[in-house]
Amino acid sequence: MKTDVDVKTMKKADEFLTMAFGSGLSIEVYPNSINEAEGATLFLGREGMKKYLYVRTEGKAGEITEKFDGENVTGLGTNGKNLALKRCGMNHRNVLSLQELFPFTRAVAIGLRNSYGFGDRLGLANPGHLRALKGYNFRPILAQQSIRELTRTQRTPEEVMDAAVWAVFQEGYKEGFGADADHLKTTDDVDRLVNAGFTMFTIDPSDHVVNGVTELSQQELSKKVSALPWKDFADTYERLLGKYKEKTTKLDSEHSITATEREVQEACLKYMAAIINIRKIHSHLKTKHAKYSCEIEVSIDETDTVTTPFEHFFIVSELKRMGVEFVSLAPRFVGDFEKGIEYKGDIERFKDHYLKHVAIAKHFGTYKISFHSGSDKFRVYDAVGSLGQTLIHVKTAGTSYLEALKVVAMRDPALFREILDFSVSLYDIERKSYHVTADMKRIKAGKNYKDSELPGLFDSTDVRQALHVTYGRVLTEKNKKSEFIYRKRIYKCLEENEGLHYEVLIKHFRRHLEPFKGWK
Repeated sequence: MKTDVDVKTMKKADEFLTMAFGSGLSIEVYPNSINEAEGATLFLGREGMKKYLYVRTEGKAGEITEKFDGENVTGLGTNGKNLALKRCGMNHRNVLSLQELFPFTRAVAIGLRNSYGFGDRLGLANPGHLRALKGYNFRPILAQQSIRELTRTQRTPEEVMDAAVWAVFQEGYKEGFGADADHLKTTDDVDRLVNAGFTMFTIDPSDHVVNGVTELSQQELSKKVSALPWKDFADTYERLLGKYKEKTTKLDSEHSITATEREVQEACLKYMAAIINIRKIHSHLKTKHAKYSCEIEVSIDETDTVTTPFEHFFIVSELKRMGVEFVSLAPRFVGDFEKGIEYKGDIERFKDHYLKHVAIAKHFGTYKISFHSGSDKFRVYDAVGSLGQTLIHVKTAGTSYLEALKVVAMRDPALFREILDFSVSLYDIERKSYHVTADMKRIKAGKNYKDSELPGLFDSTDVRQALHVTYGRVLTEKNKKSEFIYRKRIYKCLEENEGLHYEVLIKHFRRHLEPFKGWK
């Protein structure tokens, strides 16, 4: 449509600038999104609850407007200026055009800096994440999504990346963000995420880790070690034993590493196939995508048993021997890092264990310690923050989805009750691929909670885990007409309460980040 233009801008509640046109068109502009390029002004704004990218030019519309899909919504202005405004959808083509113009909207490799991973299963939380991060010396890893999450939410890698790009542009964040292709298991997964622009590749070799090695008799253990694929490992048992058995490596003034023959055998059996798998995926990434700027994380946290200090030392030593480069490593710490709830375990024991892992990482000096299942582990962060600054990466995912549902509980209680009952009914099925211990018998039917009680349910570990593991079914369940039962209603609630959604996220994540205040 064509309208006359009479542009005025003014502050509005510190959240938006209002751009009003003489025709009655009014746009709420995100002020941090205003950027100049090729003689045009680009910004994000809302008309009602609908967000768009706008490209504004003075005089005849320039070539820049042709780079974006959209419609021209304004013509000659009453102030005598020939102004043009193009309203553009927040689609993938427009993301690619935005990235051509503004390098800060492209994901980068973060490297050896403290970093924080923010999973966003709905694609609406990243602006809140970026606001929460202000004042803390962490680089954000956005667009963090695992293949499991992509499958369960029925999103594509491009959709996940697009949501992160729009968030960065909206918030005017120009210090560099990463994008984590999380828990990759195959080379096909790597190719898929490279094509979408992800820059951090978390290799998850858990399918190749052998659990239960400590329970084997010495005879059984020795037999299994002899049968390992030593040729693929490019080493021999005798040479490996000579490298580690009873050899002491001093890490710092308080920590050293020494292993018995039994410990060497257990490490070989437990991790050899996993190390070979890591090398395979690393080699694929570095050869097929040799010119692609990216970084690798090694994840060994999803195992049944704790990663001992020697196992950590062994894994890193062997990966380095094979030429595998990585920026972070996630051990399986002592205690329980269950999904979506506080750490379970002796915090003093955790601190002692953590410091040993830190000493090993500092000994090698080429990677940082990573915390997986990091949502809501406040006791852990208090402990880590109190022990002094080092290089770490923290990874959260499900907690942002829970904070979104908290907003639903506050603004649409009837919808939340439906989601709660649905999640409880599916918990025993959906929990199978997660480390959770909730008891559904302790959760009442939704109708038995008052509206005022619903936000408080997010203090319940049982409710949190019921909601956490069922997110995929909640977001994809359809009725007989193939219509989403919950998804569109959740998005509508969050879009209508965008400011509250951000406030809830900021408050929640600053609890995670506050122990690291002052880290440089």
